[in-house]
Amino acid sequence: MRNISIIAIAIFIAFIVIRSNFNLPQEQQKAGQEEKNSREISGTVEKGETLFDIFKRYSLDLRDLLELKEASADIHRLRQLYPGRGYRITADENNRVDSLDYWIDEDSMLRVKRTEAGFLAEKVCVEYERKILNVAGVIQDNLISSIGDGRERVMLALSVSDIFAWDIDFTSDLRKGDTYKLVVESYETDGEFRKFGNILSAEFINNGKAYTAYRFENGGEPCYFDAGGRSMKRAFLKAPLNYRRISSHFSSSRFHPVLRIYRPHHGLDYAAPAGTPVSAVGSGTVIFSGHKGQYGNLVIIRHPNNWKTYYGHLSRIAKGVKKGGKIMQGQVIGFVGSTGLATGPHLHYELRIGNKPTNPLTVKMPPGKSVPDTLIGEFMAFRNQMDLRIASIEIDRYSSIGKNEKSGG
Repeated sequence: MRNISIIAIAIFIAFIVIRSNFNLPQEQQKAGQEEKNSREISGTVEKGETLFDIFKRYSLDLRDLLELKEASADIHRLRQLYPGRGYRITADENNRVDSLDYWIDEDSMLRVKRTEAGFLAEKVCVEYERKILNVAGVIQDNLISSIGDGRERVMLALSVSDIFAWDIDFTSDLRKGDTYKLVVESYETDGEFRKFGNILSAEFINNGKAYTAYRFENGGEPCYFDAGGRSMKRAFLKAPLNYRRISSHFSSSRFHPVLRIYRPHHGLDYAAPAGTPVSAVGSGTVIFSGHKGQYGNLVIIRHPNNWKTYYGHLSRIAKGVKKGGKIMQGQVIGFVGSTGLATGPHLHYELRIGNKPTNPLTVKMPPGKSVPDTLIGEFMAFRNQMDLRIASIEIDRYSSIGKNEKSGG
């Protein structure tokens, strides 16, 4: 009899629990059901891909497509998506869109949510978690392929080349087996890597010679300095263009391929595809811009201390590069061509000091600014901290891509 009573009580309690579930407010039941049946779609926009393509791929209801575009029109037009940008979509069991997140740029996101009144869009600032990574690797072919694939790694490689541009020509100076070590900022959201930040310290060993760089603020402006506190940035770049090779060196007697005679060649010829941008190696003033005999289209820039640089055989001169105009270091002044006395597209580059032709590959370039005495102690402390970290990074010499990555403080 006692057992029957216990069973009866258990059945009664179960009935009460089941009944209470059936009596849940409709809103709670609906929310639970939607959460159970909703799905999340995330990915990266491919080249040429549209929002319509994404909807078709995941069988989303096309009726939501126009409403999403209209709701977000005042914030960001979804008519054209940009390759490499991330997106996240949630949809219900009927393939109706509940929300859409689309990365407008690195720092902001378009967020569209379904409400009772329709879709509501807003621009959201992205909150990142900052970490410090160690990145290291070995050069097998070129810098970009050795650091890895993807937009962020390409940008990281370009940052490395910018830092050491005054010491290393990353087109002609690299050697198989060169190594790099980087201490770099990493930014994440929800535990997922999004982008690299600033390179805090770098070591590059090129052909057996070690180069180091440290990011340090000088007068509120962040700059890169070597181990002695001297600026990595000098008055002149090592070369006026990328993607090239030296096809003819500085010489006092070179056989001219067109004239078929021996005569001085007081410059460097850089073979490069027609149309390759040509940059000024240093800041200065244009003293000639136009066509000049065997030089073809030519730009001459006068720099401080009576240094002059010549850029000849240009297919065309960049807009606004005119006599008397001011030019900044790295500014594009023209494009590779074969005007004048030339057998094919290349840049003829000359450096003259006090009107005397000088070999650009052997001249010692003027140094940049150094860390001021008032900040040298602070710089040295930071340098020592980075040196310890760089020294702790191990390189996998059997891997060409910089996968040796570890986070830190």
